[in-house]
Amino acid sequence: MELIGFVWDNVVPFVFVLTVLVFVHEMGHYWVARRSGVRVEVFSIGFGPEIYGWNDGAGTRWKISAIPLGGYVKMFGEADSMEDDEGDERALTEAEKKVSFAHKGLLQRIAIVAAGPIANFVLAIVLFAGIFGISGSPRLLPFVATVQSGSAAAEAGLTPGDEILRAGGEAVLSFDDLRRIVSGNPGVPIEIVVARDGAEKVLSATPHVKTVTGPDGSESKIGLLGVSADSSKLEYVRFGPVDAVWKSVEVTISMSWRILEYLGQMIVGSRPSEELGGPLRIAQMSAEVAEGGFVNLINFMALLSINLGLINLFPIPMLDGGHLVFFVAEAIRGRPLTERIQEYGFRFGLILVLLLMVFATWNDLVHHFKVLEFLEGLVT
Repeated sequence: MELIGFVWDNVVPFVFVLTVLVFVHEMGHYWVARRSGVRVEVFSIGFGPEIYGWNDGAGTRWKISAIPLGGYVKMFGEADSMEDDEGDERALTEAEKKVSFAHKGLLQRIAIVAAGPIANFVLAIVLFAGIFGISGSPRLLPFVATVQSGSAAAEAGLTPGDEILRAGGEAVLSFDDLRRIVSGNPGVPIEIVVARDGAEKVLSATPHVKTVTGPDGSESKIGLLGVSADSSKLEYVRFGPVDAVWKSVEVTISMSWRILEYLGQMIVGSRPSEELGGPLRIAQMSAEVAEGGFVNLINFMALLSINLGLINLFPIPMLDGGHLVFFVAEAIRGRPLTERIQEYGFRFGLILVLLLMVFATWNDLVHHFKVLEFLEGLVT
């Protein structure tokens, strides 16, 4: 029974999340390929031996494979030739060229390859929009939890439990509103109206000045008040269909930039690489998020979908981004790269992807699951 419980609590959420993300990604490739006239031979969820499958009327083999750690779409004619029944290479016939991926125009091939990552971004937008429209977007209300000693808030007389009603002449509906107003007025006195003990009280605060350095090295000044928000004071704001989609697009773009910034910090060493997680960590997080309810799981799925879309756009052979780099080179040269260059590129990409997977899994075992500490405890 314990094994069944472990599988249900940990494996099932992981497989569910990954299957949905992989299906949407590969469906992006499949959908654009079919509309470009390319014959798709295989649509597989997972790798390895086939567990279950069927053929559709267009000749595509749809299947579920044993190892649920990805998937693939195999298109006909990804090379200029193919093997005959005796294993010898032969040129494609004119009829075969019409449904061959390699014989489609450059823009069509770019669209087919880019469609997978784009589908992941679209999925994230749809999931976020569903959350914003049905459950609502969480908004942190402007209640003060703590006041830092010696801060501008302490000097102004703010106390824990105060509700900020107005600041700088503007109505404050959320803690983000307060942060925006204070940040934009460094060293400038602003009037703050708070609700305290059932009455309104007017205070004057001068945000302390802090100099921050932007990504391009430029410096700017922001204001600091010195208060923290009460995380228990939340409200959920529902959006109409149009506003929900617009906000979900903004969130998807914002999260994409944050992920890229995070990875950039890891590359330059300003953030520890131990934070990088692999499949085991994703499985653990899927289980933890699933315990928090279906909405949390959908939110987590949207974030992972953004990650999957971005990772596949990295210019690494074996990934979609690597194929797109080859296509750009083809556009510049006027002809495709030689088969040898592409083969070496794919070999390098495969080695790099495997190394990244090993490194991420090692991080999972050592830093998240503390396997080495557990083994040391067994022998000491």
